[in-house]
Amino acid sequence: MPEQLLRNPNIEPTDEVIAGALGEATGAYLKFIEGLKNYDIDLTYRYYTDGKAWLGKGVHRWTGARGGQKEVTAFWLSIWDGFFKVSVFIPEKCRAEALSLPVGDEIKRMIDESKQMGKLKFFPLIFDLCSDELLDAVYTLIDFRKRIK
Repeated sequence: MPEQLLRNPNIEPTDEVIAGALGEATGAYLKFIEGLKNYDIDLTYRYYTDGKAWLGKGVHRWTGARGGQKEVTAFWLSIWDGFFKVSVFIPEKCRAEALSLPVGDEIKRMIDESKQMGKLKFFPLIFDLCSDELLDAVYTLIDFRKRIK
């Protein structure tokens, strides 16, 4: 059974701590983080007491038409033993549009089969990443999510 790491609130997720947790998946993680710059996404870690773990929150910020600061959470990231999870939550009303994105059939099947989260009007797309194989599809979904205001 995979184990979620970074559970100690006193040990912040530095590059060294994350690399120790990810092992061989560190290269894919670093490539993912570097690629976020192309999508104007800020990743910050915070310890969440409800889940008792450090999570990364990928946020896109912009200035609204009236000058106010706006933001949308594009994804969540968690560190596991040997891989990292990227979770993108797409509004249910955008499912058809998400199915038209230029991603592979496997990803389209995920979009089609993902179940809405209870009363929340979102469906999750969760990727367990240990290589850079799916990064292009994940970036496409993150970019799509950040454009939904």
